[in-house]
Amino acid sequence: MVINNYIRLNVRKRAKYLCEYCHSPERSNATQFTIDHIIPQSLGGSDDLNNLALACHRCNQRRYNFRTGIDTETQAEVPLFNPRNQKWSEHFIWTKNGLNIIGTTPIGRATCNCFDFNVKIMMMGLFSILVNFG
Repeated sequence: MVINNYIRLNVRKRAKYLCEYCHSPERSNATQFTIDHIIPQSLGGSDDLNNLALACHRCNQRRYNFRTGIDTETQAEVPLFNPRNQKWSEHFIWTKNGLNIIGTTPIGRATCNCFDFNVKIMMMGLFSILVNFG
């Protein structure tokens, strides 16, 4: 089913125009963020507003249809972060320099791992090193 513009706008407003997974601002992108099904449609998820989240393109692609991930500390399979049931600040923190997201719980660590939150920033740093010393 296609998500209509009214629902799309409500999802965006509820998220305060931030990706509900990595908290990137939508205004920093050239295109609008996508609407993600928290429980994927392929696994029986609905278009109900409570099953929808605003997601940047990277988070939406990385999430795919996964509902669980591996906690990097315990190696246990745990649910991924659900922005409808959980508070972001209870599972994640930003590093002091504001460049990386750290998972502080099994759910946070598994979500960081599954979504590769910090890989993009690491790659940008590596590129900078190669350009400067290359």
